[in-house]
Amino acid sequence: MASLATDTTAFSHWSQRQPAEALDHIPGEDGWPIIGTTLELLADPIGYGHKMQAKYGNVYRNRGFGRRGVILLGAEANELVLFDRDKIFSSEQGWGPVLDLLFPRGLMLLDFDHHRIDRRALSIAFKPGPMRHYADALGQGISQRVEQWRGRELQFYPAIKQLTLDLAADSFMGLPLGPEADQINKAFVDMVAASIGVIRKPLPFTAMGRGVAGRNFLIDYFTREAIRRRSEGAQETGGQDMFSQFATATREDGSMLPVDEVVDHMIFLMMAAHDTITSSATSLVWLLAKNPDWQDKLRAELLAVTGGAGRPLAYDDLGKVELTEMAFKEALRLIPPVPSLPRRALKEFTFGGYRIPAGTGIGISPASVHMMEEYWPEPARFDPLRFSPEAVAARHKYAWVPFGGGAHMCLGLHFAYMQIKILMAQILTRYRIEIAPGYDPQWQPWPIPKPKDGLTVRFTPL
Repeated sequence: MASLATDTTAFSHWSQRQPAEALDHIPGEDGWPIIGTTLELLADPIGYGHKMQAKYGNVYRNRGFGRRGVILLGAEANELVLFDRDKIFSSEQGWGPVLDLLFPRGLMLLDFDHHRIDRRALSIAFKPGPMRHYADALGQGISQRVEQWRGRELQFYPAIKQLTLDLAADSFMGLPLGPEADQINKAFVDMVAASIGVIRKPLPFTAMGRGVAGRNFLIDYFTREAIRRRSEGAQETGGQDMFSQFATATREDGSMLPVDEVVDHMIFLMMAAHDTITSSATSLVWLLAKNPDWQDKLRAELLAVTGGAGRPLAYDDLGKVELTEMAFKEALRLIPPVPSLPRRALKEFTFGGYRIPAGTGIGISPASVHMMEEYWPEPARFDPLRFSPEAVAARHKYAWVPFGGGAHMCLGLHFAYMQIKILMAQILTRYRIEIAPGYDPQWQPWPIPKPKDGLTVRFTPL
């Protein structure tokens, strides 16, 4: 369905613009003067995408955040863009207009050789030794906090967000957060909110202004920590936490990552680890509350593996809780924590019969593809058995992409699976997750999905 043209145009930075008429031949809409389709897209991104797909098909043009771009839908589009066999698509230039002021040089914003080299250096933090250490720390921290929820009705989203931030501090930094914990949390909240701010300059009293201020606070905090750990050496700081691993990581030539790059990677991964896991844990709890029969199935599995209520799920037993993993995957299908993924075409290519020129901003939508009936019969229904080995083998590999794919597949995906499994082992073996009859909260879909009311649930002891 896709082909690469032989003539290419160099675009070295996302700020370089295409000619105004470059995408006139692609069907779609430019929206209102100046604001384009931005407000409609922000108000209801899923509904907007369904409307545009119904009207124009799986390839269409829009104009959001001041730029024209092209949306490609379907598993084949996901494969083309994420696998990127011909190195057509730049992640750096795709995310740049959205995240350049907030998360520059995060691993997701690097391309090709630079991305490969840094990813290999950072991957040391996700080897079996450190992962086993994280599992122990997660188990202790989650067990203590979950016990405090006994018999309580609470807003799950803020509760799990605080827990995941505390866990990230322990696993990633090897120390509990001090009095700056609230400032760190606020900085991350402000930075994520700024990513979809309509005003893209960091002016006072704007979302982007607050986001950049949050970034500056985190740079100062993590730079001091990185310098301290590098001077002391990973072994003397405990060695197994992620920050110590990053601070002393080396590239292929034996050189250490510069401190400012270590800080950028740490800020980005801390955000990803606690914001996206917060979203996906909340989605799973919500879906299990609505589907108590699946709670029972997961509970039986977890009790059989752990041996009793509230007992730890051992690192070596993570692979045994298969139904729990399937349920998590189904939650990620229904409410992916990253609903859309941007790229920029560095070369001209064709897809779906359309010539798409170099310099075009490209978007793919996991949220849309995860709801396409051609891949997912009755797509709105919660059914973890969609992820049985037989069902997975029969489906297009790129119909499910909550962690991205190809070279940019999420580096921390196994950490996410591990944390969710340990969390479910502690919750479901102690409690029934209950919601009020008819309860159906609204969700904020962007930039990272979350329930607008915080998700009110009760943890009723078994």
